[in-house]
Amino acid sequence: MENLHFSQLISIQAKRYGEKTAICRREEITDEWDEISWNSFAMQVDNVAKAFVEIGLHEHERVAQFSQNMAENLIVDFALFSNRAVIVPLYATSTVSQVEYIINDAEIGIIFVGEQYQYDVAVEVSKKSKFLKKIIVFDRKVVISDIENSMFYSDFLKLGEKSTRHFEVEHRRNEANEEDLACLLYTSGTTGNPKGVMLPHSCFNEAMRLNTAVLTSITDKDTSIAFLPLSHVFERTWCYLCLFIGVRIYINLRPMEIQQTIRDVHPTLMCSVPRFWEKVYAGVQEIIMQYSPHMQGIVAWAIATGKKHNLDHLRLGKKPNLLLALKYKIADKLIFSKVKEKLGIENGNMFPTAGAKLADEIALFFRSIGVPIVYGYGLTESTATVSCFDYVGYEIGTVGTIIKGVEVKIGEDNEILLRGKTIFHGYYNNPEANKAAFDADGWFKTGDAGIIKDNYLIMTERIKDLFKTSNGKYIAPQEIETRLVLDRYIEQAAVIGDERNFVTAIIAPTIPEVEKFAKANKINYSSVEELLKQPEIYNLIMGRIKVLQSGMAEYEKIKKFTLIPKSFSIEAGELTNTHKVRRAVIMQKYKFNSPLEKYNN
Repeated sequence: MENLHFSQLISIQAKRYGEKTAICRREEITDEWDEISWNSFAMQVDNVAKAFVEIGLHEHERVAQFSQNMAENLIVDFALFSNRAVIVPLYATSTVSQVEYIINDAEIGIIFVGEQYQYDVAVEVSKKSKFLKKIIVFDRKVVISDIENSMFYSDFLKLGEKSTRHFEVEHRRNEANEEDLACLLYTSGTTGNPKGVMLPHSCFNEAMRLNTAVLTSITDKDTSIAFLPLSHVFERTWCYLCLFIGVRIYINLRPMEIQQTIRDVHPTLMCSVPRFWEKVYAGVQEIIMQYSPHMQGIVAWAIATGKKHNLDHLRLGKKPNLLLALKYKIADKLIFSKVKEKLGIENGNMFPTAGAKLADEIALFFRSIGVPIVYGYGLTESTATVSCFDYVGYEIGTVGTIIKGVEVKIGEDNEILLRGKTIFHGYYNNPEANKAAFDADGWFKTGDAGIIKDNYLIMTERIKDLFKTSNGKYIAPQEIETRLVLDRYIEQAAVIGDERNFVTAIIAPTIPEVEKFAKANKINYSSVEELLKQPEIYNLIMGRIKVLQSGMAEYEKIKKFTLIPKSFSIEAGELTNTHKVRRAVIMQKYKFNSPLEKYNN
């Protein structure tokens, strides 16, 4: 299926798999999983495609999806591809102003929404936009206020079921080609307006070819959970790959439900961002700390055995000797299998993670206990994967091996440059950004700095995030932040230091852990705000920071910090929709002296 156009993919897979389950979904975490077969999937794609013709959708027209992860997202995607139309995914948490900008920039007339929040935002946008005319609602529980311009998805689907416009859809499918624009994916930048990344079908086709060549252990016997938002290029491309291979996909509706979903599904595959594994790691470490000294010794022995077995031998393609194999089997039975079963990841085939810095300590730990984390690097503009851990020979401290088919070189200021068929075709309606994004030879400038060593890619920093202290020293804040959030007392951190003579940080502590500490140390307080003003809490966090910063250069170390009672959020504008820190916003918000300033001096 190497050259198969996505407009044909689902119907071809339906002929191959028939009544085999393609997608599973549920409305509430207490509900049973509803299974959608390949035949049903293909039929719904056809009916939605015909419904689009009925309402006058044109070829190459752009249609938005503004929803949590739902099976309907994928059905609508492939119905649009069947009509040579373009999907424009929006993050479910986007604000009115964010949605309005994209609707007007891409001149979108039709938007699909998930639940009440997305519907209400879409209605507000429709009042001001000259483009948005129709809102189609996935969730039947939504209270519709704009009756004239709104309809439920179930009614839209029925419109297609009754339609006789099959020949128009087939004609469009037959005319579809790989240069057609498939997806217009707006990046949630840390500064300025988002930019619409144009990904034609050729990018996705090449991504399917390259990834199936590299990820050879994935088969149609696998199961995957769609956990990251489908508006994220990582999850979107991953789900397309799963459908391309025939993997069963479980749709996780709400991110907060993911731990229960994993325990219910026991997936073999799931992509995530490093923050997910940071939280799992912190949870496991917390459990280990509660063990007796004797049990902690057994755990330490088991992890050391796992490292020797999995990293010192299997990673290098060497067969462990009988004694080491026996020790590992005992370690797995006593410790590793119990941890993995409790988490629901005991069937793991591959757990790709990308999108931010993954601490070497975390990669080493999970690989040692037999959890197949596959760390990688990619961007929206590269249709996700540029590099990833290989099955054998991967190197901790890198973002993996550069995959065949993507050209990578290091340019000025150590910037990673990309070229190849998976690289996007420019930013929509943005000639200035396009001019800045490519060099004279057509290499895409990623904005990330790195090193290539023996075909391994090593990420060093995000160039735009680098700041220079007043002493002239360059600091990579993400590297420091990655260390800090490993600690159970630190939920989030934003490192600040531009034009200062020392590095500072805004820290959102893990409140439940801080409250436990306060109780154990008999610290009295009437509110979280008051608790964070106590010198004992400042000394606690500073002590943790000093340990975490061990081995760092003196000029990189945090000298002062501010504790805040509420975590950074998308709603407050402190995080992008992909949970990247908006450093400028945070700097502006917390520019005044902290109540802890008297303790910081």
